[in-house]
Order: sequence, then C-alpha cells, then structure tokens
Amino acid sequence: MTKKIMLMGATGSIGTQTLEVIAAHANLFELVGFSYGQNIDKAREIIKAFSPKIVVSAQESDQQQLAAEFPDMTNLFGEDGLIELVRTEDYDILFNAIVGSVGLLPTVEAINLGHDVALANKEAMVVAGYNIMTDAARTGSKILPVDSEHSAIFQVLQGVACQDDVRSLTITASGGSFRDKKREELVDVTLAEALAHPNWSMGAKITLDSATMVNKGLEVIEAHHLFGVPYENIHVVLHRESIVHSMITLNDGVVLAQLGASDMREPIQYALSYPKHLKMHNEKPFDLTEIGALHFEKIDLVRFPMLDLAYRVGKLGGGYPAVYNAANEVANQAFLDGKISFLEIEQLITRAVFEHMEFDGQTLNQILATDKETRQKVRQWIADLTSDKEEENNL
Repeated sequence: MTKKIMLMGATGSIGTQTLEVIAAHANLFELVGFSYGQNIDKAREIIKAFSPKIVVSAQESDQQQLAAEFPDMTNLFGEDGLIELVRTEDYDILFNAIVGSVGLLPTVEAINLGHDVALANKEAMVVAGYNIMTDAARTGSKILPVDSEHSAIFQVLQGVACQDDVRSLTITASGGSFRDKKREELVDVTLAEALAHPNWSMGAKITLDSATMVNKGLEVIEAHHLFGVPYENIHVVLHRESIVHSMITLNDGVVLAQLGASDMREPIQYALSYPKHLKMHNEKPFDLTEIGALHFEKIDLVRFPMLDLAYRVGKLGGGYPAVYNAANEVANQAFLDGKISFLEIEQLITRAVFEHMEFDGQTLNQILATDKETRQKVRQWIADLTSDKEEENNL
C-alpha cells in the first residue's frame, strides 16, 4: 500500500533528500503536496517530477505564478497556506522539514487531525514540546524523529521492551566548524568559516547553529520531550567522526548505540518506512575497519555556553525555550546577513533569556506571544548594534 506524504520545506537540504527517498521507492511513497520557501525554480521541478495535488509558496507572487502555470493544482501561500496544506488533502504522514518555529502550528494542526508526523523541525518541539506530545498521546499520532541523533535513540529504543529500563541518553556532537578553536579565536571568524562543517552537508541555518552549539542545545530539549527523560539524564559528548549517532544506557549499565555513515537519507527513510528498514538507494560505504578508531570527549560547557544555557532554559520550561530559540533564529540570520559578529549571537541569546520574566502555567498562545515579543526585541537590539557600529566607523 502506498504511503501518502505531505512535505513541508521541500526545497531545503532535508526536503531535497526526502524527495530522493520518495523517488527511490515510488512504489511505496507518494508525494501529495509540499511547501517551499524562496526557490520557485526548484518547486517547478518538483511539481513536474511528482505531480502533487497542492503546493504552498512562501510568497504570494510565487503562488500566483504557479497558479497560472499549474491551474489544476491547488496553490496557496504563507503561514495560513501551511495550515490549509495539512487540512486539505488526504495523507498518511506530514514530513516537517521546515527550518524555524514557523513549522510549529501546522505540526500541531496535523497532530490534532490524527496524522503521523515525521519531525525534522526541532524548533517546533523546543517551543511547544509539552503541547505536541500531549496532543499526540490524545489523538494517537506518532511523532517520528528525523534528526540523526533522535532517530538513533528512537531506533535503539525499538529493542527495549520497557521504557523504565532506560537510565540515560547520550547525544553525540561533532563540535561544529569551530570545535578546535578557543573562545578568544572566535572574535573575528567569518561566515565562510562558520559554514564549513567538517562532517555534514546541511543548510546555512543549522550549520551555523552547529558552530554555536545551539543546535545541540535544541536537540537536548527535543530529546527531553520526545523520550520523557529528565535533563540531568541527557548527556552530550563530542564525537568527531559522527559515526555513533547517539546512545542509551540501561539500568544495568548496558549501552546501546546506533552507528552508520553520515547520510541523512537513512533517518529520513526510516521515518517514512517505520517500522521497516528499507534498502537504501546508492547506500554510502560504511566499514569500521577503514574508519579504524572512534573518539569521544567531554563537552566543555564554558567553551560552549549555548549548550549550558539550553539545559537551563529546558529546566525552567514555560516560555524560556521559546525565548532561547526565537533569539537564536533572529541572531543567526543577522550573522548570515553580515549585521553582527559570531560571538554577538551568543550575547543576544543570553541577554534575551536573562531579561525574560514569566509566571508559571504558560499556555501555547502565551508561549507564541513570547516568541513574537522576543523576536521584536532582538531585532531592535541588532538595529541598535548596527547603528552604533556605523557611528564608530564614521568617527
């Protein structure tokens, strides 16, 4: 039986690899609809290759172009279009490959409609993990993790009969582009240096998040919600080879790990084919005898303060993770745009978190309001920083 897929974020790195998996198993998977950001040319290619029934463009002008070119297809745009996307078509699984918290509300909507969700959008779980997991338990929706680390834990857990047998989780981290640099060496690093990830080929946002270690912080918060493990039992280790994708430790001290080549198609495919493991098209070679040795190091939380801060906001809960994520999204983009320095990303996130105040019992709407307010504040701080730098340059 063909599984019908709704894909959000089709033209990004994860989305593109998801399409590769769908095409490689055309007898098992069908793309019924997708959303995309700015790349209308790539969207056209996807439409011609997969003949979806519905497409959502980020921009209204792009939606109008596609509506003229493909009148028999439903064409929508914007954030409202994403909600309609998950409401309008018959599908089996929503694959969320959008980057950023814009993927949250469509995910919640799909879960409330009883659809399974393959989640590559860690920001949604960070901002509203409690709500997502509560809604999924109520509707029976499966949340299938796509991040390599969470997929590894999820796969290993298939062999554990009792969840209470799990003592702790260990998430591996490559260390990102600057793993061998001391903090004083980060002052003048360039965008090109930040985007030169040693192990993975990913989009700019997540590659930069790896360099700041915000990405690993988001993964810790996501793991807490996905697997119900307390923060003090979620550990991060530096693993340069990115061969062991993550591990679990059982009550008797047994450690179970998932290993494999650095190929995001593997967790993508497993999320789509769960609970089956399908043959991988053009499988990457993987031979431990050629790799020879694996290395593991303790993470220095002074060197990587954003990971330490993620543990703090995760334990605080409420809107704090949303503040951390929103401030990062704005600061991350500002660095990509050349407006701030690398270390100013950390400074802006830390300031946003430490200036945030809230009462207990935050609802989803209150958390979303906090997200919006944080973005506005951080954008203003960046504008002030830019103005100050311009004045200094003019002196």
